[in-house]
Amino acid sequence: MSGPEGKGIVLVSCVKSKQPKRCAAAEMYISPLFKKKMVYARSLQPKRIFILSAKYGLLDPTTVIEPYEQTLNNMSATERRAWTKAVLNSLQEQADLNNDHFVFLAGARYREGLLPHIRNYSVPMEKMPFGKQLQWLEATHP
Repeated sequence: MSGPEGKGIVLVSCVKSKQPKRCAAAEMYISPLFKKKMVYARSLQPKRIFILSAKYGLLDPTTVIEPYEQTLNNMSATERRAWTKAVLNSLQEQADLNNDHFVFLAGARYREGLLPHIRNYSVPMEKMPFGKQLQWLEATHP
């Protein structure tokens, strides 16, 4: 996130484990991995943090949502392309895809369609299985 402009956008993917009730997006996802990703995201002091939701697309963490059961893994290629297009449209309203730096704390399915449209990005936990991601996050921010 460092740099002369101090710009940065962190994108955190949703998870399966959710609250059983309507609440803010940042509180909806209750897995230890998601919680650690949010702690790490905040520690970067980015300009914005967004949650990538299979159902809702690009979410501000304060947006109140209903619980749901949906994953990009169960979507067809056509449905994933539509999801990607919607997320990119929302991102373009909130960020500069050419100049902002994006940090992806999200799996390959969530990144694959977005990365070709974003100039500056990093994927700190790329290719790490969930267990290793949790270990890395705990070592980075115990």
